Amino acid sequence: MKYAHWVGLAAALAVIISCYLPWIEIPSIAKTLTGMDGQGTNFGRPGKLHIIFCIPALILFPLHKVWAKRTNWLLCALGLAWAFRNFLIYARCEMGICPERKYGLYLVLLGSVLMLVAALFPDIRMKTKREEIS
Repeated sequence: MKYAHWVGLAAALAVIISCYLPWIEIPSIAKTLTGMDGQGTNFGRPGKLHIIFCIPALILFPLHKVWAKRTNWLLCALGLAWAFRNFLIYARCEMGICPERKYGLYLVLLGSVLMLVAALFPDIRMKTKREEIS
């Protein structure tokens, strides 16, 4: 893909921004939780790890080196796994109380998928034997 690194950069920024957006709303305790603020629950701050995965990805997407593309693929795969885990944990019902999913949780998952797709299809040119000789 010709514009894969731009898509990856935009998706990484979207994931970072989405960590600060509302993820779920629990009506029984009247709280809205984000990825960076658990507000008295046992969820913690899973947005920190998303940011830890996204910042190196922001640096590696524009680099045109094979090692950078492979490292970025690993970071994006781990980020998608973490996003899927957070989606499962945050969206589940506990003791008959089902939280209302908000747009931030969906944006993190979508952005992580786009980051992985952009990392899987980098725009990198390999040298042929003829180019190496001349």
